[in-house]
Amino acid sequence: MPTDDAAYQDLVDRISYSDRYSDDEFEYRHVQLPRQMLKLIPKEYFEPDSNVLRLLTEDEWRGIGITQSLGWEHYETHAPEPHILLFRREKDYQAKYGNQR
Repeated sequence: MPTDDAAYQDLVDRISYSDRYSDDEFEYRHVQLPRQMLKLIPKEYFEPDSNVLRLLTEDEWRGIGITQSLGWEHYETHAPEPHILLFRREKDYQAKYGNQR
């Protein structure tokens, strides 16, 4: 990823993070990438023959500039809005595990 590029850094700075919401098992949030950023993400991060991101590993989503505390996993994609990534983590993760990996 072109992390030293000022234009790319501007896109990273414009990533939007939703408030957290939860159910009995998980807390959730969605992360909205600037649409222009999709053009700069490596092609292997997309499902073959589509413009939909596959599920990304933690190293991959952190590598494109998403920053979150520990425990979050990219668990779902939404084809109509490929720039929105859905994340979840175990409820009360910080209290249970602190900063452990």
